[in-house]
Amino acid sequence: MDEQEFLAERFEQHRARLRAVAYRVLGSAGEADDAVQEAWLRLSRSDTDEVANLGGWLTTVVARVALNMLRSRETRREDPWDMHRAQAGNGGAETAVDPEQQAVLADSVGGALLVVLDTLAPAERLAFVLHDMFAVPFDEIAPIVERSPGATRKLASRARRRVQGAVNVPETDIGRQREVVDAFLAASRDGDFEALLALLDPEVELRTDAAAALAGASAARGAAAVAETF
Repeated sequence: MDEQEFLAERFEQHRARLRAVAYRVLGSAGEADDAVQEAWLRLSRSDTDEVANLGGWLTTVVARVALNMLRSRETRREDPWDMHRAQAGNGGAETAVDPEQQAVLADSVGGALLVVLDTLAPAERLAFVLHDMFAVPFDEIAPIVERSPGATRKLASRARRRVQGAVNVPETDIGRQREVVDAFLAASRDGDFEALLALLDPEVELRTDAAAALAGASAARGAAAVAETF
């Protein structure tokens, strides 16, 4: 096995997690694949002899690529909906999720959480996804979003409040808010779409772009209407 083949083999060991990170940040299966491919290209052109933690290095690369894609999308004012979300939410053939897949939020998770994530600013979304969903420390996220660790923590906190605002819990019940958000994220991890949608605000909106509309997707408003799209 030559050096390039060995590198490719090591990359494949991290592909599932990288794609899960990219998909959670971008909300698009196609863009997630593009981000992962770009990570491979950068890896293949880099000297990795001094890289002690390849998984962390690749996660940082994918996060940077995804953040740039998010910012580019914001500039073009695109809605990131794609039909893969609906396909993921249909249950598919994968009904059993092993612990490793749960840990990295496997791509079979439906799109309900993405509806909320799509309301966040790019840096907020990245900080929230990496820290709250993939347990990446703030001091590792900070260079990616070009903030201090403290400012990065605030980004994630602000995003977390937005997620809290998407569920029906009185603002005065802070403890209950935390419980509901934890349940919201757990339902997302486990692919429990009924529980996930039950936690959404009745006025939640699902939006589509022109390409998705041509493919047959339609916008929906309200938890019940959104549930019917999965």
